Amino acid sequence: MARPCKYSCESATQTLEWINAISDFLKPFKSLLNAHVVNFFKDRLWESLDKEWIDCLREESADNLLKIPSGIVQDDWPASLQEFILTLRSLVLPREPGSLQMMLPDLHVASLGSVLAQGMNLKKKHEVEIMSAVVSAVANGVGAQTIIDVGAGQGYLAQVLSFEYQLSVIAIDASSHHGTVTSARGERIKRHFAAQMRKSQHGNKHLNVPQAVTCHVLSSDTLKALMEKNFEAPNFEGSDANRGNQPSSHIQRRNESSLVLAGLHACGDLSVTMIRTFLDCKEVKALVSIGCCYNLLPEECSGNTSFLCGFPMSASTKLTGLLLGKNARDLACQSAERWRSLTEDAALQNFEVHAFRAAFQMVLHKYYPEVLIKNPSIGRQGKALRRQQFMRVLQSQHVEESITFPLVTPWKHCKIEGMTHTMKSGEDDNTGTCARSVDRISITGCGCKGAKSLGRSSKFADFEEFSKSGLRRLGLSPSHEVDFLGLWKEFQPFSELVGPYWSIRAALGPLVETFLLLDRLLFLQEQGSSVEAVMLPLFDSTLSPRNVAIIARKI
Repeated sequence: MARPCKYSCESATQTLEWINAISDFLKPFKSLLNAHVVNFFKDRLWESLDKEWIDCLREESADNLLKIPSGIVQDDWPASLQEFILTLRSLVLPREPGSLQMMLPDLHVASLGSVLAQGMNLKKKHEVEIMSAVVSAVANGVGAQTIIDVGAGQGYLAQVLSFEYQLSVIAIDASSHHGTVTSARGERIKRHFAAQMRKSQHGNKHLNVPQAVTCHVLSSDTLKALMEKNFEAPNFEGSDANRGNQPSSHIQRRNESSLVLAGLHACGDLSVTMIRTFLDCKEVKALVSIGCCYNLLPEECSGNTSFLCGFPMSASTKLTGLLLGKNARDLACQSAERWRSLTEDAALQNFEVHAFRAAFQMVLHKYYPEVLIKNPSIGRQGKALRRQQFMRVLQSQHVEESITFPLVTPWKHCKIEGMTHTMKSGEDDNTGTCARSVDRISITGCGCKGAKSLGRSSKFADFEEFSKSGLRRLGLSPSHEVDFLGLWKEFQPFSELVGPYWSIRAALGPLVETFLLLDRLLFLQEQGSSVEAVMLPLFDSTLSPRNVAIIARKI
């Protein structure tokens, strides 16, 4: 059973205590934080873990490995391993949404109808329903009628705030295409509601369409400049659907402005920029921000004291001396909830792809060393490989048999001549882990108990195909000198250690994210009594892993 979190962030003192505890825990594991799994074989990364831990976990089922990031341990594991996982998890911010009514008494979450929800998947609809209700309640609390939706995308949140909650909304996004889509979609929704009102004889009700503004928000000064233009509440009766593409100087001004900044998964340092703008711009009375893409944050560099970094923000966090680095910040995008919800088959597939990528790194290291200087990316080769293998299965006479006998086996038993085999798969868009099952049919041969052998292809054949495809993506022609078989034989015996290593490392992800979020909260708390700030999980964390909102208002 995972230990509950014993820390609080209700005051700056409590938040700093939590930050210091995380810093002290993470510092001895900097090598694990900074590691990149593509270098698993090259740097023999498994040797950085306690040998007793790795020897224990290499015999463990994939199902139990998937529970590690959630803080679940097994009684027969080494005591030091159990203590590491349980202590780590006790430092992680709980992700279960609490009672939002205690913080926002006026909160009412409206269920979106088919018109407003059109185009949204289940995840987006869940997020927009809750986020729009929270933003509306916060706006009511500070007496604001205008919302600035930062990083608005296609305008889903902006349109719900406009049509469902009757708020004036300016939707800012760097993409002019998104601005055009937002305006056009808003006009279509407006026509629908206008027709409904005419039928019900309520045609005098005013309808606002979100105003789309295309702007690259590169700093808080940029966003502040937009705020200080004192945008007038949009009035779009008879407006041009492309108005969002007009210069901001064409936007009418208000005599008085009371604004709320909102960002639903504002990417990278955009969330940080929102926090700084909230403090710097007098018109902005409140902030509701949910961030993502921590790997894109600019981090403080020694010797560059004038640079406004995305991390650390607070003065006290800087004093801990813990800098993260890109690999650690990328790790913060892992989701313990999604790990726990995977099947063993999907986990096997994920671990296998990591092993292929690490072995491919050795191909580059030995035969194409000049390419490694550029830090090459080959895209989602694992996804492409699974699709190709799946098509081969469909063409096989054994397809019907393989559907009848799905493979659901512990990964330590799924071996043939020392090689693990591929299972079903799925990939998520932003967590770095598998999120949903895609290929229900096993795609390679397996000698597992209780399962039918579905083919003759070995893991080497899959690795060779993966590598050749990777080389082509890098614009390289596979050389006859490349000994794919020799490399695979050299590193395959260690491939079964990828799952244990990656599971231990992934457990650090939610803790790193907690550290990043607490730093942002403490930065606001350091402003003193003029600002009230809280941090709350809003969404179902399995549906939406980046579910923590920082909500702040000026007193």
